[in-house]
Parts: sequence; structure tokens; C-alpha cells
Amino acid sequence: MDILSGSWPGEIFLFKGGPDHTFTAPEMLKYKDGEIINIGGGIREEKNPFLPIGDEKQPETMILITGSAEFEHTAEGTFANYHGQRIESTPEKPVAITGTASTAHPVDWDGDGDYDLIIGNIRGGVYLVPNEGTPQSYAFGKEQQLQVGDQPLRVESRAGPCAADWDADGDLDLLVGADDGSVSLYRNTGSATSPELAAAVQLVPPGEKASGSEAPKDVRRGTRSKICVTDWNGDGRLDLLVGDFAAQKPNLPEPTPEEKAEQERIRKELEPIQKHHSELLQKLHGPSRVKTTEEIEQVQKELEEVGKRMTELRSKLPPEYDRHGWVWLFLRKGI
Repeated sequence: MDILSGSWPGEIFLFKGGPDHTFTAPEMLKYKDGEIINIGGGIREEKNPFLPIGDEKQPETMILITGSAEFEHTAEGTFANYHGQRIESTPEKPVAITGTASTAHPVDWDGDGDYDLIIGNIRGGVYLVPNEGTPQSYAFGKEQQLQVGDQPLRVESRAGPCAADWDADGDLDLLVGADDGSVSLYRNTGSATSPELAAAVQLVPPGEKASGSEAPKDVRRGTRSKICVTDWNGDGRLDLLVGDFAAQKPNLPEPTPEEKAEQERIRKELEPIQKHHSELLQKLHGPSRVKTTEEIEQVQKELEEVGKRMTELRSKLPPEYDRHGWVWLFLRKGI
């Protein structure tokens, strides 16, 4: 058995199975033309959404890299390395890096005997990447956004698709998790070799989106649904496993007056340190960033020291909330 995984940057990773349940180093899957699969990924110039509107000192546009990229700070400037390309980030044209939050599901969608890819992304779209090769020699064609009638299939965001014969009629249906925590079913009204998807039927309602002081203490279902369809209890009916992202307030005892006073002291000490940390980041990445190797090294060293102090102080404060990924079981009651 192999493992296939999407990723936050968006590329699709294959871990080939080896002896004794070992796996090879991951490889990024590619289209048959050699391009790396990352639907919605790449390099593009767009309006700068991160900087204040109306500030004449800030550039109106930026270069946005969507995918596995890393920044490199040198005496010559700051560069982003992306699949063999090296793009300079300048005050006039800053570079930012983001991802598509891809989720990949391998399945024989067109019934020709080999695995295709069903991929969801952060914008809520779901795509078919057809295997135009063989089961042993993959050759992935260009992606096609799946349709519901004559409209593109799209959920709120963070689509998490899974294909299964949910209605036991011999062809694959599509189930899709969404950012709000819901799961929807799109029945296949076509055939096993030529799927056609009906309008969505919600199987699982949205979860609860809460964080910070609003996070609950008790366990509740969250958001960003990722799903697996399986007969969990062996009764011949398909069930749902739904993974989520949730926030929960730690179940801590009420602090004593002395503890409250100490926590308040730490928070006041943290304020100027956090401000200084932000200022140092601007020296590395901002419009007036330092240029020479010595300056860069000095700022990086100071940033590391300030970061350690921040971590040390924060470790003495009770967490406002914890992040969890729960898995929920929904047992099938009907046919």
C-alpha cells in the first residue's frame, strides 16, 4: 500500500510503500507534460491585499507564489525559491507565499481500471485529474472541475472530497466536506464510466467555529471537514468518519489572586517584546529592510533571541485555547 497526501502549499505527495510497512521519501505528482500538479498554484502578480490602503509608500501590486516556496535572505536581497525559480522580493514588488490547502482522493472515477485523482482546494472547487495512462504507468491529464448540472461544483471553501458508492447502485457518488464542517452528498445520476452529479444533499450539518475566549470547554464538532467512507461496524452499510479542526478552552482551575497578579505582570512584560519582534521582522521583510550581510545576520540573531524570550514568557501563561483535530463517527441508519 502507498500513501497519497495533499498539502497546505497544494502539491500532491506520493509515499510509495516498501517492505515491513516502510515508505519512500515523498515525490510530487506531475502531469504527463512534466508540470507539478497544484491546482490554483503558481506565480502571479495581483493587487496587494496585505498593506494599508491609501499609504503612498506601499506598492499597489505584489507577486504571490502559491505552492512549496521558501524565502532566502542574502546580502543581495530577499529571494523566494519556487521549483527551480528564484524570484527577488523588492520594496516595489514584494513577494508573498501562500497555499491551496489541497486534499487528494485516488479513485477510478471513469471506470477504466486505473486510479484517477479527485482534488479539492481552499477555494471550494473539486477537480478530476484523469489518469490517461495505465494502472502501472500513470500519465495524468489536465484537471477538469467537476460539474453539478451545468454549474461548477463548489462548496464554501476547503473542499475535502471522497468518492464511494453511497447509494449502492454500482457507480461512484461524491461526498465533499467543507470549511464550515458540513458534509454534502452529490449522487451520481450517470453511470460508472460517465458520472453525472445531482444537486447536493447535506448529510452532516456545519460544525461550530469558535476560538479565543469564545472557545467552549466541552468537546464539540468543529470545521474543515475531511471525510472517509467505510463500513465501520460491518453491518453492510457505509458509514462516515469525519475529521475536523476545533478549538477548546483548557479545563484549568481558577487561578488564585497571586497567580492572576503574576500573569498580568507577564503580559505587561510581553507587550514591548512582541512590539520589538514585529519591528525586527520589518527590518528583514519590510520596505526599508536591511541590505548588508552583517546587518541581516545581526537582525536574525536578535530576532532569535527575542523569539526565545517571547516563548519563555508565553510558556508561563495559561493557554487561552487549544487546537484539536477530532474524528467523528456517523453510523448509517438507513439504506
